Amino acid sequence: MLRLRRRETGDPGRGLGVTHPPAILQFETELPDTSAGAIGLAPGDTDDLAWILRYATEHQLVVDVRGGGSHHGFGSPPTPDLVVSMSRFDGVQEWHPDDLTVVVGAGTPVASLEAILAEQSQTAVLPEVPGNATVGGVIAAGLSSLRRARLLGTRERVLEVTVVTGDGRVVTAGGRVVKNVSGYDLPRLTVGAFGSLGVITSVCLKVLPVPESAATIVLDDPGQAVAAHRPLALLETSDWSELFLWGTEPEVDAVAGRVGGRTRRGLHWPSDPEGALRWSLRVPPAMVGAAIAALPEQWRYLAVHGAGDLRLASDSRAGAGHLRAWAESVGGHLVVVDAPPAALPDFDPWGTPPPGLELQRRIIAQFDPARVINPGRLPGGL
Repeated sequence: MLRLRRRETGDPGRGLGVTHPPAILQFETELPDTSAGAIGLAPGDTDDLAWILRYATEHQLVVDVRGGGSHHGFGSPPTPDLVVSMSRFDGVQEWHPDDLTVVVGAGTPVASLEAILAEQSQTAVLPEVPGNATVGGVIAAGLSSLRRARLLGTRERVLEVTVVTGDGRVVTAGGRVVKNVSGYDLPRLTVGAFGSLGVITSVCLKVLPVPESAATIVLDDPGQAVAAHRPLALLETSDWSELFLWGTEPEVDAVAGRVGGRTRRGLHWPSDPEGALRWSLRVPPAMVGAAIAALPEQWRYLAVHGAGDLRLASDSRAGAGHLRAWAESVGGHLVVVDAPPAALPDFDPWGTPPPGLELQRRIIAQFDPARVINPGRLPGGL
């Protein structure tokens, strides 16, 4: 177990006559699942985190930031020197149900936040089956709800963020009522940035009221959904298709009657498919049917109609190259979500880098000049 004792000097982390962080970094929280040789740290507040990152920048240490560990398979990061847990940045800080906003620590489990909001019949519209995922982890990985086609994605829900940059600056950007944009639109940029613009410590989210009635309808064919006007979600797997509805009870009953199928009260969300390798396939929304037809044999899928999002699982990489080539030819991409290290030795986890990679590199340099936070997690090995 490591214990924190932060020495206060005129310039924290400097002039201490040390060459390795154990001499000055001693934390009280024992962390499981740290990489071999890495030091596990759990800062208790923003000042501690800023101090760690200043030290890491000065000594060129690779920092791996962990929330719940649910999205740790993205990219090709190097072996870290420090593993920083966000577990102590937990809890709702402010909640204004009438204003439809909530401010929450980045280390708060998504399931915990949604359970709290449900007490006032509200939702943050984050992933429905989050497992151990934290709010900060979902934002950093750029993940969205299965309801995205109707209720928009996580990027549209983030109003304000506080981040600690790679060189230890504390930055708050955005606005809690109306979005304010001056210079970089940092709240939106942090979504999907994997910490490259700084470690998120807290976030203000726009929440939505939950209507009084909801239903899940099992369909014989996804085409039946045309009878529903703007459903909450339409999902498809190789075994079933389901339509998700919410609204007033008369509205839900009327749509269910037009659609047909077997109706269950409430929203019964499925988990993503499981397998040795997990993938994310994104295509233009109108091409979900074509994407399903292009999948390699034996690959399992959960397709989100209207959003162009397919969550995939397979037991091998067979067919992955052809599927990626097809996806990129129609303006989409195939990304590795999680895979054993030896499973894809010559397969880039992201595919062809985006054309704006150099611009992205310059923006990141403004926030993490030594590139110490989660390096290698972004496309192009950035």
